[in-house]
Amino acid sequence: MTFHSYGQPGRPRLLLIHGLGVTHEIFLPLIGLLKGEYDITAVGIDGFLLGEKSRYTSIDDQARQIIAHVREHFDGHLDIAYGLSLGGKILSRVLERNEIVIDHAILDAAPLLPLPRWSVDPLRYYQSFNVWTCYHCTGFWKWVFHSHYINAMLDECRKAWPSGKGRAVREGYKDVYTNKLESIHGADIHFWHGTKEGFVARPQARHLLALCPEAHVEVFPGMNHGQLLMDRPDEVADRIRRMTVSEN
Repeated sequence: MTFHSYGQPGRPRLLLIHGLGVTHEIFLPLIGLLKGEYDITAVGIDGFLLGEKSRYTSIDDQARQIIAHVREHFDGHLDIAYGLSLGGKILSRVLERNEIVIDHAILDAAPLLPLPRWSVDPLRYYQSFNVWTCYHCTGFWKWVFHSHYINAMLDECRKAWPSGKGRAVREGYKDVYTNKLESIHGADIHFWHGTKEGFVARPQARHLLALCPEAHVEVFPGMNHGQLLMDRPDEVADRIRRMTVSEN
């Protein structure tokens, strides 16, 4: 795991955790909007490190490394943490362990429930092939496989692939969808998802509310998985500011 620092030391502490098949650079547009106001750390998840070969380990190990880093460098306290997809799953595990303090947490389309066991292997190999084509296919084949993807997401997949290749995608996918969130701790927890991913995301939101009735679920019209961050980083930045403005 790698930790990339941006912004202003001494300002509110913001931790960013990316998703499966992409790198920490997916957050660069958001970081550009917030670096003058926050002390920002963008996490690089093992198996998806930029320019470095690595192997995905587990949600527990990634959570453990984040907790250790926050304890060592930030006295065990973050003002806000934002996890996208796999990053949201890892963040939920950090909150479940309850070993550091996070004032505000955003779980963006985080998969909190396991899939039926029979479906995990076919889907993880499909996902591995999906990311492989992001890295290798251009022109007509890019249109065939990824006409529904925005170009910025394809670029991020291409960056991540050389690090852990298909093995990291398969192992990460299996780990995510065979683990269930059992409990969660936090003063202010938000779950975001788009309407276009509602079929998958709504059960996750219901599960979170069953564990934490005070959690805030927000649904974004017309948005697909990861699209709010990619298409509207200014809106994400404004929402992060509003969460922390009363404290500063």
